This record gives sequence, structure tokens and C-alpha cells, in this order.
Amino acid sequence: MNKHETINYIEFPSKDIPLTKTFFKQVFGWNFVDYGPEYTAFTSQSLNGGFFKSDLSANTRTGSALIVFYSDILEFTQTKIIEAGGSIIKPVFSFPGGRRFHFTDPNGNEYAVWSDK
Repeated sequence: MNKHETINYIEFPSKDIPLTKTFFKQVFGWNFVDYGPEYTAFTSQSLNGGFFKSDLSANTRTGSALIVFYSDILEFTQTKIIEAGGSIIKPVFSFPGGRRFHFTDPNGNEYAVWSDK
């Protein structure tokens, strides 16, 4: 259901769309629908969006917004990310209310995962 004036969809750059699809399906269980060779849309449990073909990547060093996932078991999610070809760029650290780490997908896009456990 679409809700008035809420974030409804998000798009990310991808250097390699097939690799992107494999990574996010393996780690987070996302499903994809392709719209030609330069765009794929995803559905997840909490957010929908897409990946567009680009040589650029999104990271906080260049001012990008940071997308943060939640995990009940932080270390388990971190292992899945590494096994799927992602890279941990900030190891797990504590902050008031929880712990988190930052990672990049195989295209170099930066994300974080946090847990309150």
C-alpha cells in the first residue's frame, strides 16, 4: 500500500547487474524483475527499489545516504555478506542502543547492518 509522503522506492547504481542480483538474493532473499539489460527492480520484505547500470557507486565518503539493514544476529548476517562477495569496510562497533558494521556490495555500494542485540 502506498502511503502519502513516505519513501516508496529507492534506486542504486550497479556496475554488474547479474552480480548484484546474485549478491542480494543470496544475502537478503530479494526477488528481481528485469526491465532490459540496464535495469532490474527488487522486492524485499520492507522496501522496493531497483538497480540501474552505472560505473559509479554510492558511499558515504562522497556524500551518499547510508542505507541501514537490521539483523537479529549481526555476526550471521556479516558472514553471509562475506560469503556472497561483499566486503566489510567498518568492523562491528557499539553505539548507544546497539552495534553495527558497514559493508560494500560487489559493486562498491556502501550499506550498514545494525542490531539491538
